[in-house]
Amino acid sequence: MSKFEPTTDLCDRHLGDHSGDFRVLPPVFSDFGQLHRFHGPVFTVKCLDDNTSVKAALESPGWIDGPQGRIAQVLVVAGGGSLRSALMGGKLGSHAVRNGWAGVVVDGCVRDVAELAACAVGIRALARLPMPTQRRMAGTTQIPVQIQGTWVRPGDWLYADEDGMVVSSRPL
Repeated sequence: MSKFEPTTDLCDRHLGDHSGDFRVLPPVFSDFGQLHRFHGPVFTVKCLDDNTSVKAALESPGWIDGPQGRIAQVLVVAGGGSLRSALMGGKLGSHAVRNGWAGVVVDGCVRDVAELAACAVGIRALARLPMPTQRRMAGTTQIPVQIQGTWVRPGDWLYADEDGMVVSSRPL
């Protein structure tokens, strides 16, 4: 994975930007994956207590082909901040690694945290919870979503490191 500026430097550089092109996600997410630094273009899933769409996304190739070659994406899951069931677990973490995703950000819970910690991918979520989801085939992909009050759109770029996560409408 290529290097990027620390999120603190990105925030310093965009301090006066009120255009909405640069956004900071609230500091409510915890690290669960092996990688603490990750970035890439965003692929969105919106679902509530049903990870059918999350599973479908992570079982698919997690990259896009661009002029500079293959670029790993970040899956952003708008789970409504639900603390009722886990939208991702160890099996899906393994799929994320196998299919080349740079990272996964879940506005909700994850489970199998020991397995997720062994996955060479970035994983952020609100909390850990052992309860699985029910599968009702609910969910929508590639639409603008709100994550903890912050808009994230398909194709935005997400940058995550030890200090937090930022989103930009273009690569930084």
